Amino acid sequence: MENSDDIRLIVKIAQLYYEQEMTQAQIAHELGIYRTTISRLLKRGRDLGVVTIAINYDYNDSLWLEERLKQKFGLKEAVVAPLESEAGAYGAQLFERLLSPNAVIGFGWGRAVSALVEALPQSSQPRPLVCVPIVGGPSGKLPSRYHVNTLTYSAATRLKGESYLADFPALLDNPLIRQGIMQSQHFQTLADYWQRLDIAVVGIGSPAIRHATNWQAFYGNAQSDELEALQVSGDICSRFFAADGTPIATAMQEKTLSIELTILKQARYVIGLASGEEKHAAILGALRGQHINALVTDRATAEYLVQ
Repeated sequence: MENSDDIRLIVKIAQLYYEQEMTQAQIAHELGIYRTTISRLLKRGRDLGVVTIAINYDYNDSLWLEERLKQKFGLKEAVVAPLESEAGAYGAQLFERLLSPNAVIGFGWGRAVSALVEALPQSSQPRPLVCVPIVGGPSGKLPSRYHVNTLTYSAATRLKGESYLADFPALLDNPLIRQGIMQSQHFQTLADYWQRLDIAVVGIGSPAIRHATNWQAFYGNAQSDELEALQVSGDICSRFFAADGTPIATAMQEKTLSIELTILKQARYVIGLASGEEKHAAILGALRGQHINALVTDRATAEYLVQ
């Protein structure tokens, strides 16, 4: 317990530091105290409540939601855009901040990932990084704008890095074809990159949008019926999970060529992008299963998630 002299000294140092905006070195010189002592007493002042620091979230109330998301779901990063239409630009800012030299970056497919890639600024200098798809292409018709190879190549071009593309679909006709592709040198090279991912950028799929054009292009009715019967809540790169995040094995599993969720979790950052009421259950499943450790969403979705 500090005596009255100690408290007076703490108050004096706090007043000089916070109100008069003196540096710790200046305070140490004026009071004849070691600088390390100044730092220790400033911390002690906060611990005792002599000094309190308050952040006014009225200036950016999304920060409060972001902190709530991080605490509730154990996320490394959370970004909340005011509107769903702005999530791609906000996600691109996070992505740029997380980039490290010699990074290996994996991409999923879809509208949300496309919005992030399209918002990336054009790099002025070449970067020693590699962009790779972490899921095969669509088995049906999908606009080329959302194709995983398009997104991977576009990102590499904007970042002035290298890209390595997938020459196989995500869903194959039978397991034998899958086994043959997995034995190829091309796939082995890609799989090696998957083991070394620094950042993965993925959309979060939901059977709730089974009638949407892009979902139909990728899965079709037969697969969608199976997912509904198995009570699938969502997927990442065609790897499915329940409402609590538990992975669900489907008939498609032995015909699927994409990164396994267990390997995806090894990445330094797995950025999941998703918004909208129809994605609520899928996002919660991804968060509960810890299949992502960073989330980019809109305000309305974030408010639902933190309830």
